[in-house]
Amino acid sequence: MDTTAQTSPAPPTGTPRSRKVPRVLILGGGTVGLYSARRLRKRLGKQDAAIVVVDPRPYMTYYPFLPEAAAGSIDPRNVVAPHRRALKNIDVLYGKVSAIRHADRKVEITPQEGAPYEVTYDHLIVGLGSVARTLPIPGLADVGIGFKNVEEAIALRNHVLNRIDLASSTWDPELRRKMLTFVFVGGGFAGIEALAEVEDMARDAAKYYASVDVGELRFVLVEGSRRILPEVNEELGGYTLEQLRKRNIEIHLSTFLTSCIDGHVVLSNAVEFDAETIVWTAGVRPNPVLTRSDLPLDKLGRVTCLPTLQVAAEDGTVVPDAWAAGDCAAVPDLYNPGQFCPPNAQHALREGNHLGDNLARILRSAEPTEYKHKNVGAVASLGMYKGVAQMFGRVKVRGFPAWVLHRTYHVFAMPTLNRKVRIMADWTSSLIFRREVVALGSLHDPRAEFRAASLPLPLPPVERDARTD
Repeated sequence: MDTTAQTSPAPPTGTPRSRKVPRVLILGGGTVGLYSARRLRKRLGKQDAAIVVVDPRPYMTYYPFLPEAAAGSIDPRNVVAPHRRALKNIDVLYGKVSAIRHADRKVEITPQEGAPYEVTYDHLIVGLGSVARTLPIPGLADVGIGFKNVEEAIALRNHVLNRIDLASSTWDPELRRKMLTFVFVGGGFAGIEALAEVEDMARDAAKYYASVDVGELRFVLVEGSRRILPEVNEELGGYTLEQLRKRNIEIHLSTFLTSCIDGHVVLSNAVEFDAETIVWTAGVRPNPVLTRSDLPLDKLGRVTCLPTLQVAAEDGTVVPDAWAAGDCAAVPDLYNPGQFCPPNAQHALREGNHLGDNLARILRSAEPTEYKHKNVGAVASLGMYKGVAQMFGRVKVRGFPAWVLHRTYHVFAMPTLNRKVRIMADWTSSLIFRREVVALGSLHDPRAEFRAASLPLPLPPVERDARTD
């Protein structure tokens, strides 16, 4: 890999480094990055373009399957696509993008270990995605659990099952109530699916504990707006509310989390209670590293784009050799003038493919085409055999058929045949043998027991008193 050290002299501003084969640098190995890289390699041979993907993780996460991974219906390893397998004939650099200087055609990369370094390029694709949008709520950073990646989905699953394990052997009613209270903040698709899937799993798991009554589990949803699931119409949103309330899920609409210090939850409607599980799913924001770039951004921090997915200034002037798509890009929605494409997997996948096609056209001296996609609908899982779906804006589906639609649509959208087959195998085994409901205790700190074993044992009380005397 040809890189230039930070101490090397910078090339003239705006002049890419000369090389026999143009280098395309793709920032982000998520949906946009993976699909644009694969499409570009399909269109161009290795002699036409060198493609480099930069991402801190060695895999792409398919976000719509995170709730099912958290519920144990899918092995978490199967909701990710390993870059080394999915990106054939494409170079991958593992590290975080820490600065972008497009005028110099340079990107600074900070690896997990070692000093930062710079990479030069001829064409740039920005697919850095988004991060959780948090608020300065007292206690949130200390006790909150995010739900943006597969590590967090695994952690949430283990945490919930571990709380039930501990509660089964706890007789203090206050502590027990706190252990068995689970709060989800955010009523969008991510929050509702995570809540519904985890609640379904927890109630199923509680049946195996003689000392835990299913009725002791308390699930709470906190949503700041007056409705949930804004991606579907109010009728389906109301149906979802009704179904969740039938499952004894406590719902607070037009309500905000104001504090959660040490797990003491305080809501804006004056409701207070204790909980050991607080899951934050209240929206996302573009990757903040974009503020350390010279690319044009809108007021929300997204890279401004033309419908061709070329980066452009506010006045429409194209920024040469720069492209963007996905959650971190403001892509005009041509089917809804004046609006932008929503940040979801449906658009990110198609934008990635379209971007790859357009860049291949540019490299072959052809004209790029505009990205247009009419929303085919929205599907959501509400637990095993339950779901809601709105197709083509008019067709409304509920219950088991919607659940089947959800699984069918997303398994076909999952990249690589390997992962499709593995996911369907997971579903089949869950239907036959039921899903596993065991928490892997110290998974997130595997050395805890070893450290404890390395410490000297404390003296028994009698010996300690004798030494004191």
